[in-house]
Amino acid sequence: MKHKPVLTHDDVARILEHARAEAVAHQWAVTIAIVDDGGHPLALERLDGAAPVSAYIATEKARTSALGRRASADYEEMIKAGRNAFLSAPLTAMLEGGVPIVVDGHVVGAVGVSGVKSNQDAQVASAGIASLTTG
Repeated sequence: MKHKPVLTHDDVARILEHARAEAVAHQWAVTIAIVDDGGHPLALERLDGAAPVSAYIATEKARTSALGRRASADYEEMIKAGRNAFLSAPLTAMLEGGVPIVVDGHVVGAVGVSGVKSNQDAQVASAGIASLTTG
C-alpha cells in the first residue's frame, strides 16, 4: 500500500493566513479557496470588497488545479496556443490563479484566488503555499 501526505487543518489555516497577508499587503480584494486533492473545499475566505462571484471562481480555479494536478494557467495557455478542445473539458475555471499544493511529489490540494489580475491571483495563491516550507 502506498502512503501520501495530506493537508491538516493547521496546514490549511497557515496557507490561508499567508495568502490573506499577501493580498492585504497589496490591498487586493480577493477570495481565497483551498481544496483537497479531490477538489473538495477545505477553506474559503472572501476579503472585504471582493465581488461575490469571486467566491465561485476561486473555488473552481482551485478545483481545476487539484483535479488536473497542474496550475490552472497551464490550461489557459494551452487554449491560447490553439488547443480549443480543452474548452470541452469538465474543468470550469481554466484561468490563471489556481495553484497545486505539491508535497513530496504528491498533489495534496490546491489554492485558487480570484479578484484581481490573474497573475496577481496566482501570486496570492503561491504565497500561501510557500508557507508550508517556510513555516
